Amino acid sequence: MISKVERRKKIKYRVRSKVSGTSSRPRMCVFRSNKQIYVQLIDDLSGATLAAASSLGTDEKVTKKEQAAKVGEMIAKNALDAGITSVVFDRNGYLYHGRVKEVAEAARKGGLKF
Repeated sequence: MISKVERRKKIKYRVRSKVSGTSSRPRMCVFRSNKQIYVQLIDDLSGATLAAASSLGTDEKVTKKEQAAKVGEMIAKNALDAGITSVVFDRNGYLYHGRVKEVAEAARKGGLKF
């Protein structure tokens, strides 16, 4: 039986074989831990992170979904400040549901196109 982590890793590698970011349209990669959520805009050609946002700095008592929505707004703001308007979304093997979906929708609301 495949564990949850192994299943996610398999999906992640399958998605990453098709999704790649450039400097003009970077890959928006989401990582979700039990307590926090992190988002990076990555240029895969040079291997550099162009912008990032995470829920680490926020000490407010909010739900994880609200926390994810704030991170989505933060990454959209950081991307627009860096001159990035369009991205490729990489859900990193997670289902497009819950916190991952909140990040994506908040980033779209913030002005990112994907």
